[in-house]
Amino acid sequence: MKFIDEAIITIRSGDGGRGCVSFRREKFIPRGGPDGGDGGKGGDVVFKTTSQKRTLYDFKYKKILKAENGRPGEGNQKTGKKGKDLVVEIPPGTVLIDTDSGRIIKDLVEPGKTFTIAVGGRGGQGNKKFATSTHRTPRFAQPGEEGQTLNIKLELKLIADVGIVGLPNAGKSTLISVISSAHPKIADYPFTTLTPVLGVVKAGKEETFVVADIPGLIEGAHKGAGLGMKFLKHVERTRILIHLIDASAINSDNPLYNYDIIIKELALYSKTLAEKPRLVVLNKIDITGAKEAADIFIKAAGNIKALTISAATGKGINKFKQNILQLLDKY
Repeated sequence: MKFIDEAIITIRSGDGGRGCVSFRREKFIPRGGPDGGDGGKGGDVVFKTTSQKRTLYDFKYKKILKAENGRPGEGNQKTGKKGKDLVVEIPPGTVLIDTDSGRIIKDLVEPGKTFTIAVGGRGGQGNKKFATSTHRTPRFAQPGEEGQTLNIKLELKLIADVGIVGLPNAGKSTLISVISSAHPKIADYPFTTLTPVLGVVKAGKEETFVVADIPGLIEGAHKGAGLGMKFLKHVERTRILIHLIDASAINSDNPLYNYDIIIKELALYSKTLAEKPRLVVLNKIDITGAKEAADIFIKAAGNIKALTISAATGKGINKFKQNILQLLDKY
């Protein structure tokens, strides 16, 4: 299934039912009074988060969502039936945005939470409510109140403990396939990963964490270059970042160049991202010359702590997972 992380929809709560105009017509009661009942309230539109939903794919073609209208009132003071609420299931991590103003209406993070975004219209009052001592036979009733209509943008931001970022071909997909049960597409060309991938990592007997493989970033990502800005928003929810660097691609003349590109893009996109705790990891040290290049990077990096691993061979992976757990415990 294609990953869908944005959708624009129109939602409408139900209209209230109209009030009823009715008069009692009973044997032996020649002057029956008004007995028109009120209309039923329109149904609400309610968003509900559920872990069974992982994408916004349901809204690719379903663009208009409407709750049920309230039923009209009836004689004998019977209130019309309330319109059925429309409960819309969405994945946790979905942000509801008013497309007309750009205002964030609600950020629904936790599973099992509900939020009523549009309240159904009030039912109209029947003619019974308008009877007075001076006006005993009102021949009118209220129409139902119209429901609310909103144009909403749904934006899904993945929820993970750890986000793996880096340039294309840094080895993110291989790494997440090694440390978790996720199976992203792996190939030797840029942008292999076209959608974020989540994996659950077991780092001890009872210790686990969720890691997200974010598609490769390039220079200009904060402006939308490559696949950048479309997926940078997913990094915002993570607690810590793994900055993965291809050690075999480090240039000895400017060893921090690839590192600086990602740091710059994170900072330009969001100050929060730039300040997020990070673990720098130099990958592919199994490749000839990569170990020497990694040593040059570590020397040039100064106070920046960096681990060396080989996702392909598994070298350094256990130490890598323990470092992640230490960071998660700290932050």
